Amino acid sequence: MSQSYVGINPATGQVNNEYPHTTDAEISAALETAVKGYKEWRAKSIKERGEILAKVADLFVERRRELGEIATKEMGKPFGEARGEAAFSGEIIRYYVENAEELLADEVIKDDEDGKAVIQKRPLGPLVGVMPWNYPYYQVARFAGPNLMLGNVVLLKHAESTPDSALAIQKIMDDAGVPEGVYQNIFASHEQIASLIENPQVAGVSLTGSERAGREVGATAGKALKKSVLELGGNDPYVILSSEDPRQAARDAIAIRFENTGQACNSNKRLIIMEDIYDEFLDELIKETEKLQPHDPMEKGENVFGPLSSEKAADRLVEQLEKAVSEGATLRVGGTRLDRPGFYVQPAVLTDIPKDTTGYKEELFGPVLSVYKVSSDEEALELANDTAYGLGSAVFAVEEGRAERFADGIEAGMVGVNGPTFEDVDMPFGGVKGSGFGRELGKLGIDEFVNKRLMCFNK
Repeated sequence: MSQSYVGINPATGQVNNEYPHTTDAEISAALETAVKGYKEWRAKSIKERGEILAKVADLFVERRRELGEIATKEMGKPFGEARGEAAFSGEIIRYYVENAEELLADEVIKDDEDGKAVIQKRPLGPLVGVMPWNYPYYQVARFAGPNLMLGNVVLLKHAESTPDSALAIQKIMDDAGVPEGVYQNIFASHEQIASLIENPQVAGVSLTGSERAGREVGATAGKALKKSVLELGGNDPYVILSSEDPRQAARDAIAIRFENTGQACNSNKRLIIMEDIYDEFLDELIKETEKLQPHDPMEKGENVFGPLSSEKAADRLVEQLEKAVSEGATLRVGGTRLDRPGFYVQPAVLTDIPKDTTGYKEELFGPVLSVYKVSSDEEALELANDTAYGLGSAVFAVEEGRAERFADGIEAGMVGVNGPTFEDVDMPFGGVKGSGFGRELGKLGIDEFVNKRLMCFNK
């Protein structure tokens, strides 16, 4: 197991920076500082906390170019997307700054001659956050923003491949005047995180990551009677029941799927297409995918793709595709590791995927379009729900009411009708089944790590 956090440029394979794991003594000191910081932070008013976090929001926006460059050189995200992610992270924090008073207001549930009863929303204490590499700023903002406004404090373990992004966030917190102990980056090992979760002074844990990591963290939290929020993988269905322009529909599907080089948990990984438009849709899908050329993610370009986040990710994706083909699937285009510096895999289109095989069951975390042909709405719905995951989904139809009726049967945390689900600061994000539990962003996002305390005033 690695004893350090290592940032590697996915476009070149060259090491950016390397940092040793935080020692056990440093972890203990960080927790002690968090406990002290919590007592002081929770005592501040919402207004006082908001004044500090407003500066955090401003710095995310002001430093978006710098942050974007760090992320691009560390995990390969196209620079324009990375810069936009940094700015959006500031918007998330700003949302909670501006709306916390209303979101955290007491709820009166009884007020009569006998007395008054209210539900109060109060913080729980120090929280552990375990965050992924694919959206290194956004994922942190949607966890830390609401919880810091609530009065909780955060011990943040970022992905081991994005240490410079993690340090850039810590610098923003420090420069904004976030008090000591309120937000602390720790280059912790998995064993150290498990020990933190088990510690009685830690109130809960939020993880965004793989199903495997979610099971481990969820089990540890459960044994310790700790609240957890788990945002895990997805194998989202993207169902087209009918279309006036199948070729445009194919181009739209590509644009969504290949954002962040296909490395998004809620990406449209399974395209379920009605048989009367399937051939035209697939033809356009293949044609447009074949046009794509490898490209430096720091540069602008058209019909280009960037590297995957790591050599491990690239090799894993190729192995999955090779196994899918050996089990009967058809690889129409792409799917090979490119012979060049960096971690590039040619975008792929996969069809004829047999049920219960690798390509059918597993999440393909990269630039792969898996396409299925169906002959009825009933078959499409059965296929859409035939997955261990339940994160996002989308359904399209030109007939009035058809997409809405179909959407009602989808087993997922998020459903888009005639388009993808909205992504904004006030839109809750999360899933069901193997995609985890809990919600982030919006009103629901600030309600996860909270003591909903009953207060009764007797007359």
